[in-house]
Amino acid sequence: MALEQLKLLINLARIDGDVAEREKKYISNIGLANHVPTQEVLTLFEKNHEIVVPANLTREERFDYIFSLVQLMKIDERLYQDEIKYCSKIAAKLGYEEDVMFDLMLHVRSVMETGEMQNLRKLTEKYLNK
Repeated sequence: MALEQLKLLINLARIDGDVAEREKKYISNIGLANHVPTQEVLTLFEKNHEIVVPANLTREERFDYIFSLVQLMKIDERLYQDEIKYCSKIAAKLGYEEDVMFDLMLHVRSVMETGEMQNLRKLTEKYLNK
């Protein structure tokens, strides 16, 4: 499942035509946390990937997917309409109502405390359709 998440993140990073070093580092760190070697992650940046969202994700995994996408979108401190649309599309595929993006964009920051993450998880639960 980590590979699918990495591909979604890479697609998002490539939307604006310029993958910033901070974006690469963020995605590589997620890869490492999921036992995907950095070199393998870096080769994924060479092309766009099909949008594949695994069907059997738990509620927590769905949150992790959408949270990492929004955090990546905000990492370069520039928000593009195409990035927001892409994240909304993935949110819908994850079973969220697209309105979840408003709460996520307001509350997601690059560094978050455990309590903040738990509150955000609870806040986004109401947007899950499944």
